[in-house]
Amino acid sequence: MKKNLDPIDYKENTEALAKFAKALAHPTRIAIIKHLENQSCCFTGDLVEVFPLAQSTISQHLKELKNAGLIQGELKPPKIKYCINKENWSIAKSLFQQFFE
Repeated sequence: MKKNLDPIDYKENTEALAKFAKALAHPTRIAIIKHLENQSCCFTGDLVEVFPLAQSTISQHLKELKNAGLIQGELKPPKIKYCINKENWSIAKSLFQQFFE
């Protein structure tokens, strides 16, 4: 059988949905997003007080969420302030809603 090497032509926004889904594929990241939804912003240290995890673990989860565009960080030396990226979070919620309809 000959293998087809043509790229898959995904429907519009499929790759964006997959990127958001991957970032939310861990319960701690979902909990962080839920926490940030109820806050205007917070620092990494604040999240360490909320979640029983090492700061390095929290930082890794924040990095994944930030790389997906779901949160944004602002450097406030020596700390980083994180908050929801409202535009991308709105897009993600809409894409998930369309997917489940």
